[in-house]
Amino acid sequence: MSDPSPARPDRDDKRTFFQKIAEFIHPGPDSTDELIDTLAEAEHNQLIGAESRKMLEGVIRMADMSAGDVMVPTPRMDMIDIDAPFDELLHGVIDTAHSRFPVFERERENIIGILMAKDFLKLQRAPELSIRALLRPAVFVPESKVLNDLLRDFQSNHNHLAIVIDEFGRVAGLVTIEDVLEEIVGEIEDEFDIADDEGDIFGLVDRSYRVSGDTTIERVEHAFGVKLQSADPDDDFDTIGGLIAHAMGHVPRRGERHEIAGLDFLVMLTKGGAVKWFKVAPVRNESA
Repeated sequence: MSDPSPARPDRDDKRTFFQKIAEFIHPGPDSTDELIDTLAEAEHNQLIGAESRKMLEGVIRMADMSAGDVMVPTPRMDMIDIDAPFDELLHGVIDTAHSRFPVFERERENIIGILMAKDFLKLQRAPELSIRALLRPAVFVPESKVLNDLLRDFQSNHNHLAIVIDEFGRVAGLVTIEDVLEEIVGEIEDEFDIADDEGDIFGLVDRSYRVSGDTTIERVEHAFGVKLQSADPDDDFDTIGGLIAHAMGHVPRRGERHEIAGLDFLVMLTKGGAVKWFKVAPVRNESA
């Protein structure tokens, strides 16, 4: 019996002899850090642009990240109590401006579904409907869920929000498809992000105001007829976001609030460690 014929050379290999020698002498990267360094070198040599390098680097780093790394933790989750009055729910949906809300019953750990803001608005025209009938199934994922797999799941099941569960089965937070994509493309502009020349203080339907965090203190004082001063007279701040952050003593988080000069500042949106938007209203006089 004759020996099997020798394997034929790979005809799809288009590399030249010198390319093969070069690759043998200088092999490709064999670690994540080396691969990222190679991308930086490619950008330096103008083989790829800065944005392409950032996106590719994001894809590489995302492989080592999990849902727990990017989730919104439980204390900062905006949730809906299914037993709350309709008017209270409506104000909550308008104020937070989210498109999806986890819904709980009796206690926040007991999440029974996800409510879409567009579905909730149907109740205004069809009051015979109930919130329970509008709920969509909640998707639960462990904190250890790798972002690559999570993004694939979001794409395949058309869910854009998942509830993150810790190792003890408790709710640890939530993660959205936007949270995952921002690891690749950077921060995604949303409905709160507007050009600087379009204004920085806006009136809302409930007679409160939306105020940009980079609005100058002088402009806020003029708009609300107040005098804003830091507790320390030596402090010098230009923007309302800087003043509020200093007064709170830490980087403000969404949902936190601070009162100053008779105004209630509610943090609506933060990005990059700074407040993008406040909701501002006069402090309510409980005795009135």
